[in-house]
Amino acid sequence: MDKSKRPFLKSKRSFRRRLPPIQRGDRIDYRNMSLISRFISEQGKILSRRVNRLTLKQQRLITIAIKQARILSLLPFLKNKKQFERKESTDRTTGFRTRNN
Repeated sequence: MDKSKRPFLKSKRSFRRRLPPIQRGDRIDYRNMSLISRFISEQGKILSRRVNRLTLKQQRLITIAIKQARILSLLPFLKNKKQFERKESTDRTTGFRTRNN
């Protein structure tokens, strides 16, 4: 069948455009913690641009703001609590040999 003779099929699924995550009045700044925290995962990683639905310029500004907030200790570098917990240390000195001179 020729392309010109095909009937136009409309999608039955309705599409609702998502609102942008950053409004015009929002300032992207390292001090704006309510805005910055929306773009960080539970582990403390910066979410990608596709997940955030941001423009390239907005993603760059968010990344810079998050890094500045981390350096100034407003945000943690990692939120993984398991990494900071100490495990039971095994006694490593049992097989330790001393060097005799």
